Amino acid sequence: MNDTIAAISTPQAAGGIGIVRISGVNAAVIADRVFCSISQKKLAESVGYQAHYGHVIDQETVIDEAIALVFRAPKSYTGEDVVELSCHGGLFVVRRVLRAVLEHGARLAQPGEFTRRAFENGKMSLTQAESVMDLIGAQGEQAARAAMSARDGRLARKIDELKAEIIGYAAHLAAWADYPEEDLIPVDREALSKDLQQSIEKLKKMIADGDAGRVIRDGVDTVIVGKPNVGKSTLMNCLSGCERSIVTHIAGTTRDVVEEKVVLGDVILRLADTAGIHMTEDPVESIGVERAVSRMENAGLVLAVFDNSLPLDDNDLRLLQKLKERPCVAVINKNDVASQLDSKVIEQYIERIVYISAKEDSGIDTLEKAVADLLGVANLNPSDGILSGERQLHCARECLKLLDEAKHALDIGFTLDAVNVSLDGAVATLLELTGERVTNVVTDAVFRQFCVGK
Repeated sequence: MNDTIAAISTPQAAGGIGIVRISGVNAAVIADRVFCSISQKKLAESVGYQAHYGHVIDQETVIDEAIALVFRAPKSYTGEDVVELSCHGGLFVVRRVLRAVLEHGARLAQPGEFTRRAFENGKMSLTQAESVMDLIGAQGEQAARAAMSARDGRLARKIDELKAEIIGYAAHLAAWADYPEEDLIPVDREALSKDLQQSIEKLKKMIADGDAGRVIRDGVDTVIVGKPNVGKSTLMNCLSGCERSIVTHIAGTTRDVVEEKVVLGDVILRLADTAGIHMTEDPVESIGVERAVSRMENAGLVLAVFDNSLPLDDNDLRLLQKLKERPCVAVINKNDVASQLDSKVIEQYIERIVYISAKEDSGIDTLEKAVADLLGVANLNPSDGILSGERQLHCARECLKLLDEAKHALDIGFTLDAVNVSLDGAVATLLELTGERVTNVVTDAVFRQFCVGK
């Protein structure tokens, strides 16, 4: 962290403005070697938080006119001296400015190195640092709100509150075990067990919200299944907003998997339209059916389509058998015609049933609600501070396991020092979650996922 780093912090594409960010103890000195302000004032002499207009010059060649913004440590993104050179956003120009900065003493930043320095300089917790990439990658309003909430520190505060509770339990047990001769309040096992259960319930909710949050952030693998000609491809086109799948009155038109990413309400669906699932001796159709069944068995969400204008047949019943206890919404299509379908049979296999007309684009709002309920995002408040990513969820699950162990040991009469071993482990997992006690291996893995300019 003693050297000065630089990188392009705007997208690698043509735009109105391109920004080259420089951070480190020599940020202003290096910037002065390539930037000449109209006022002739040196950036190294700037008090900071000022904009300077001038030109970026490499030796005697003017590369571009630019605005230089100076931020002084510790009141900057990284906690170090930072200079941002804003020039015209042409790819060649921005890269040429970066090259000049690197040739005059800066080092090219590694992925996520600016944010890593912010973390290591105490500007943010590890959960806040991870939220930066979540915010950049957000593809919907709920995902952006969840990321911004974590960036503001709400998740870190929730974890700190839980950590304080567990440390309080552990401190009481340790004091009682280590200083038996002191006049300390005895440990009430029943009361402590109730307190532990409350902490366990809080953590369970955090994990459940984290699983639901992953759906709005990363999306869910979704497959549309059903027998031929029930309207699967029409539903696919309706949800994707374009003619993604071929639709004809001829059964079996779709013979392979057609994929598209769509947003249904607050949920991103990585949607796959599949061949109709039915008994067939056609070798080509058989391959399509096998692929459809395979995708269905591995999907995080299944939209099973049935034809409202026809009674259920053997193909429908075989499909229902396969769908039992899977994450599924039954979509009864063609509700604009007289019903011939017995929905009570479907209710025996699938809890959530919606009626739509994919052809007329009606009933999609009820499908949206059913999917949100099934995936647990209907009552999710992204502003509460939600666990994000597998690392955070893994730490939370490990903490939950250790709290369960502590409560079980307490309830069956184990010694208090044995209970405290599990409580100490639970605290350690939360310290790893926030980054207060974390190895370089973990931080390397976290920041390796970042883009270079962040």
